[in-house]
Amino acid sequence: MHRVDVEIEDINDNYPVFPSSQYTISVPESRLPGTRFPLEGAVDADIGTNYITNYELSANDYFILELPKFIHQIKSIQLILKKSLDREKESLHNLTLTAFDGGKPKLSGSTQLVINVEDVNDNPPVFNQSFYQSSITENAPKGTIVAKLNATDLDQGKNGEILYEFSKLVPEEVLSIFSLDKHTGEIWVKGELDYEKTNTYEIHFDAFDNGEPLLNGHCQLVVTVVDLNDNAPELSVTSLSLPVPEDATQGTIVAIISVHDQDSGGNGRVNCYISPPTPYKINPAFTGDFSLVVNAPLDRENKSEYQVVITAIDEGFPALSSSMIINIEVSDVNDNAPLFQQAVHTIFIKENNPPGSHVYTVSASDSDTDHNSFITYSVSESYIEGIPISSYLSINPENGNLFALVSFDHEQVAYFQCRIKATDAGLPPLSSNLTLNIFIKDVNDNAPAFATDHSNSASAISVTAPKSAQPGHLVTKVNAVDLDSGYNAWLSYKFKNLAGNSLFAISQHTGEIRVTRPLAEGEGDEFRLFVVAEDHGEPAMTALTQIIISIKDSVEDNKIIHYHARGINDEFSDANIYLVVAICSISGIFLITLITFTVLRWQKYRDEVNQLRDNYKICSNTVGSWVYSQSQYKFYSNSLQGKNDLIVFTPNVPPSSQTEETTSQQGVIIKSCQPKHPHPDWRYSASLRAAMQGAVHMEGAAILRSGPGGLEQQWPTVSSATSEPQGGEVSPPVGAGVNCNSWSFKYGPDNAKQPVPQIPPDFPENFIIPGSPAIISIRQDQPSAQGQKSNFITFGKKEETKKKKRKKKGNKNQEKANNAAGNNNQ
Repeated sequence: MHRVDVEIEDINDNYPVFPSSQYTISVPESRLPGTRFPLEGAVDADIGTNYITNYELSANDYFILELPKFIHQIKSIQLILKKSLDREKESLHNLTLTAFDGGKPKLSGSTQLVINVEDVNDNPPVFNQSFYQSSITENAPKGTIVAKLNATDLDQGKNGEILYEFSKLVPEEVLSIFSLDKHTGEIWVKGELDYEKTNTYEIHFDAFDNGEPLLNGHCQLVVTVVDLNDNAPELSVTSLSLPVPEDATQGTIVAIISVHDQDSGGNGRVNCYISPPTPYKINPAFTGDFSLVVNAPLDRENKSEYQVVITAIDEGFPALSSSMIINIEVSDVNDNAPLFQQAVHTIFIKENNPPGSHVYTVSASDSDTDHNSFITYSVSESYIEGIPISSYLSINPENGNLFALVSFDHEQVAYFQCRIKATDAGLPPLSSNLTLNIFIKDVNDNAPAFATDHSNSASAISVTAPKSAQPGHLVTKVNAVDLDSGYNAWLSYKFKNLAGNSLFAISQHTGEIRVTRPLAEGEGDEFRLFVVAEDHGEPAMTALTQIIISIKDSVEDNKIIHYHARGINDEFSDANIYLVVAICSISGIFLITLITFTVLRWQKYRDEVNQLRDNYKICSNTVGSWVYSQSQYKFYSNSLQGKNDLIVFTPNVPPSSQTEETTSQQGVIIKSCQPKHPHPDWRYSASLRAAMQGAVHMEGAAILRSGPGGLEQQWPTVSSATSEPQGGEVSPPVGAGVNCNSWSFKYGPDNAKQPVPQIPPDFPENFIIPGSPAIISIRQDQPSAQGQKSNFITFGKKEETKKKKRKKKGNKNQEKANNAAGNNNQ
């Protein structure tokens, strides 16, 4: 906002004008030089330098002109008597008074002064002061005294009586406001004073005596009107910008209000306020001007019109105020998109509808107005199985009516989606979408149809049944299909025109035809049945087929019947074939894997046996010459295995029932019992001879079990008992994973095992045979069911690190160790 002050420059186009073209003044000849006579000055409509700047009086010897004086913007001209008059010489003086303005060129105006010289009293009335000042408040009630004049006359008697009058120079407007008591000189108010109209009055008064001739005196009164707060502020709208767009930014000017108060000072200072609380506010702009601006966001959809009350209050006492109402209309902008009641909706259309039929009406609303709320509808392009949706549906862009362009078929299209777009006409346009889920409702427009292996429908189906069929025997099963869905495709089966005591019955839901009773003689060998398949639609639709049942009694026919009963509707489908192929493939792969694994294991086993056979040729040769007359225990250690070694004892020591104490070189006492010598007549068993061809290895340590009768070996054998009374048998033990040669012995008669001495309780739990890598561990087992306890002796090796150290000494040291171990064992 910019304030522009336009100043009209004055040109000197007006002449000074006197109120009257001629003035008559009576001057007694007794007046003394220096006497003053007030004159009414001229006026000029121009201002500034073009106003009156000088007066000139025509040349004379008696009178001179005193230049104007400005007192409170009051202009006065006075004529001064320069020397005494002499009526006898010159009783009349004609003078010209000319007023000049300051323009270029100067303009002037003149009036005639006619001065009559009279013969009057010697002393005129004289005011105690020639200039009076007074002030009075505006709206003062009538009768209020403004001032009181006071004049005196030195004469006595009649010539000293004084009367007061308004001067002839006082205008009528002043005479209507003020009144003068001619005897007392009191001046009071008789009209209405208004500071806003006139705030200063300049009044001239005359005082006359009753002498002959009358003498008068002159004075001047200036009345100042005091302002009161009697004027409320005045409001006016000088600029108004309506309507206001709802997207107007904060600070947008809506209106400019000018406020004027005719009072002055604090009474004329005005402040503006706005009510009630609105999204607007008022700001002072320039002196007396205020601006109404937007102070908050606007929303036409919430409120489209505001009544703003602007109140102006001055600073007077009491304060006066005034108000005005501005109706502000908010214009719409396109800030709201069309809205559907819901974003997703589901509709149902019956199939076989006529093309062009109305199926649904979409409706959207827009809270904007005018063209911003004008909505058009369209179908968003999409495809249904490669066909544009515009080939199926169309919509009226104005009212949203949705039409089907084709006749829908539930069996082809049961469901699809359609997107409806609503767009307004605003700038820029706004839009929203509605998703329609369209379901095609099925109607019963497809009749059931019976199916066979070679065609979709058949007029007759031939089956066979045995004569010996019992009640409940399944003859065949009919199957019909319906392209409809739901209840329209729910089928039930029944016979048409079937006698009451029929040989056959059909299941209503499965279509299975079964024998209800045994076949009677003379009923014939062929039956023709008509089966009706009926759906549950409205109206119901049916299909008819003929079943020809032939009765036969041969075995071959029974197989055929069995095949028909089970195979008419249980043919392999493609899925079944795939399943069988998959099962066969997996089974074949499993068999191949199993055979391969067996062959590999067998090959590995043969390799291990051959390797052991090569490693233990010496052991195998020794078995051939083994006799019980040996006096030492021998044990063999498998150097190829890193685990426990097995010690084989040969019970070939002298028999004794007493206990001997043997002290080893290291001082370890071993208590042993000498078993009874076996019968000398023993021989190798067949199992022993078979075992001589190879070596059976077991993993772990050899265990000798101690029973009540002495130590006994606990290895399983594959020996066969001998029939000779005192025969004995030796056989290799059976077990996988044994890395040493081992044998078990049976003694006769009846292969009774010979007792060995019990291990004494103070026998050390673990001890090392000197010079041997073997470790002997002895533990006692829990009592058996017969109350017997078993002692276990375990032969193992030392730590692997010790074995590695001894291995460096060579094969020679190993032999010495073995010999030492054999001696200690004895």
